[in-house]
Amino acid sequence: MNKTITAQELRTRLNSGEAIKLIDVRSPGEYAAGHVPQAMNVPLEEVDHRIADFHGGQVAVLCQAGTRAGIACNMLDGRHDGLLLVQGGTDAWVAEGGELVGTSGSRWSLERQIRLAAGVLALTGSVLAATVNPAWVYLSMFVGGGLTFAGITNLCPMAIGIAKLPWNQAKPCNSTSTSKVQA
Repeated sequence: MNKTITAQELRTRLNSGEAIKLIDVRSPGEYAAGHVPQAMNVPLEEVDHRIADFHGGQVAVLCQAGTRAGIACNMLDGRHDGLLLVQGGTDAWVAEGGELVGTSGSRWSLERQIRLAAGVLALTGSVLAATVNPAWVYLSMFVGGGLTFAGITNLCPMAIGIAKLPWNQAKPCNSTSTSKVQA
């Protein structure tokens, strides 16, 4: 059984100088959009292969709201005695007045943008099929097929297209520090 800690307790312990390693298990895009200072990114799907990153001392594990961090802690249960599950994750950190640092200009992760685009296209196809012409169902089928293809092959044409949009392009850095993100 893993111990839990609130975002406020974590901030207090970090501010007192206690050595706690922070691991953020969100996707690289989510992490880049804004993360707790000093947190290291180990995406949930890599946890099993990066157990060494959790070595030594206490390790606070967090994600956006706590669900994925809980999954990571369960995966590591019995392999590390010093795990701390941060209740409420990054959302709780921000709600308690904590700042985030970001390394990208996008506030939405690529995965979130893909979910939105796929959902809008599937919904549009369904509504148009029900109200205008039944042939619009093929739009929803196309989106479903594309998502299935992406799941099987780990290659997502929609992600490639969305990644090329202007707001997802890297911006030149004119500073040596990371930017603060307002949540």
